[in-house]
Amino acid sequence: LLSSPLREMSEIEVEAPDIIRLILQFCAENNLNKTLQTLQDESRVSLNTVEGGLDSFVLAVQQGNWDHVLRAVSRISLPTDKLTLLYDQICVEMIELREIELARSLLRETTAMELLKQSNPTRYMKLEALLGKTFFDVREAYPDGSTKEKRRQLLAQALSSEVQVVPPARLLTLLNQAVKWQQYIGTLPSGNRFDMFRGQAPMLVDTVEKCPTEHYRTIKFGSKSHAEVSAFSPDGQYFATGSVDGFLEVWDHETGRLRKDLKYQEQDHMMMHDESILCLSFSRDSDMLMSGSNDGMLKVWKVQTGQCLRRIEKAHTLGVTACCFAKDSSQLLSGSFDSSIRIHGLKSGKVLKEFRGHKSYVNDLMFTPDNLRILSGSADGTVKIWDVKSMDAVSSFRPPSLNPAQELSVVSIALSPKHPDQLLVCPRAPTVFITNLAGKIIKTMNSGKRQGGDFVAACLSPKGEWLYCVGEDHLLYCFNMETSKLEQTMWLSDADVVGICHHPHRNLVATYATDGVLKTWVCK
Repeated sequence: LLSSPLREMSEIEVEAPDIIRLILQFCAENNLNKTLQTLQDESRVSLNTVEGGLDSFVLAVQQGNWDHVLRAVSRISLPTDKLTLLYDQICVEMIELREIELARSLLRETTAMELLKQSNPTRYMKLEALLGKTFFDVREAYPDGSTKEKRRQLLAQALSSEVQVVPPARLLTLLNQAVKWQQYIGTLPSGNRFDMFRGQAPMLVDTVEKCPTEHYRTIKFGSKSHAEVSAFSPDGQYFATGSVDGFLEVWDHETGRLRKDLKYQEQDHMMMHDESILCLSFSRDSDMLMSGSNDGMLKVWKVQTGQCLRRIEKAHTLGVTACCFAKDSSQLLSGSFDSSIRIHGLKSGKVLKEFRGHKSYVNDLMFTPDNLRILSGSADGTVKIWDVKSMDAVSSFRPPSLNPAQELSVVSIALSPKHPDQLLVCPRAPTVFITNLAGKIIKTMNSGKRQGGDFVAACLSPKGEWLYCVGEDHLLYCFNMETSKLEQTMWLSDADVVGICHHPHRNLVATYATDGVLKTWVCK
């Protein structure tokens, strides 16, 4: 339905002088007078509008308010005959008022009167004669039964025909209409604020961290699909999901709609894998997105264009379960069902280093901020710290369990934003731990359930003041990191919840379940 009007719109031609006039009007309305004059001089385009509107301009001419009239016409490009007509009338009225010196200056020193002298020397000489008399001769000044009032009326009509009547703030109005239209058709993100220069919605930042209290938006996948993983970009502009059917999609988290301002999505040219997407990670500058799938493939995409920058078909022998970029985005870190951890070169696509030591699949991993260490959590129940240079595991520990013989799969790990030497360790159990990098327990937080309260995923808030855990009982557990207390729980879904992620600047979390429904939650 939109294709026809869009096609018609694409054929509209806008003249360059009209664009310059919009900018000139903006300068005039914001008292950028030097800029206005410079732009008019360089472009040779005049605004041809008058301050206060056409009616007030006509009234000023009819009343002989020549100061106001001359200021107004300084922004107008008048034909020579009308410009000389204006100065002719002003000169006559100055002579009548016996402002002889002013009349003489107008007659002999202005460009308009010089043009009159060249185009109509007879009239110019009559003005000189009128100026030289010791009295004002009305019949000579206004011959053929004319009067001052009639001359003013004719002049007002002549000048008003050169003035363009446009509404105020035309540039801002057109820009606002363009943004609203593009939001309407889905080519721009929604919201009532927009950074016109950067082409993005300005990012809101919640200065005080609070836990979510209510459901905000819903994203529904197909009947046989659901999100396996989701991630926000570090700048908060993108929200990506990877699904069991291999689709990688970028959403507007404010509306819950697909980002149609990304042309490849608007044209249904989606980023895809052949099998389920199991992990996602954005580069530090939010420009690239890495995805790993169940067939062992790793792909790196340019988010803005959807272009696949790097495709590593055999990144691992089994599914890629976790991934992240190095600090400078030149290297790709990945973990797998095959129990290995590998570093790949972005440019070469080759394996640069391999880390072995886990006895089961890798659930989560990351670089330390200095990129000298790698942290990993595995289904074998251990957390390992690796030296990137030597590829050795310099530390390994296991979170405690009520049953020492049972290996609790470590499903999530994260470094504390407040304390970089502290680590969140979330095993598949009803207890989550904050440890140091040697594995010494600093804090523990518990669901309070002996059965049915095991955590399946966890994440920290951006400032590290809140810990959110998703339980197998379909609840979201919100822990205050300062007090280690469970502040509240929220029901998430009737289906099994797969995971959770947190917006980098907002009090907003996203959870997704096997019923194909992703929900975002906010603090109100």
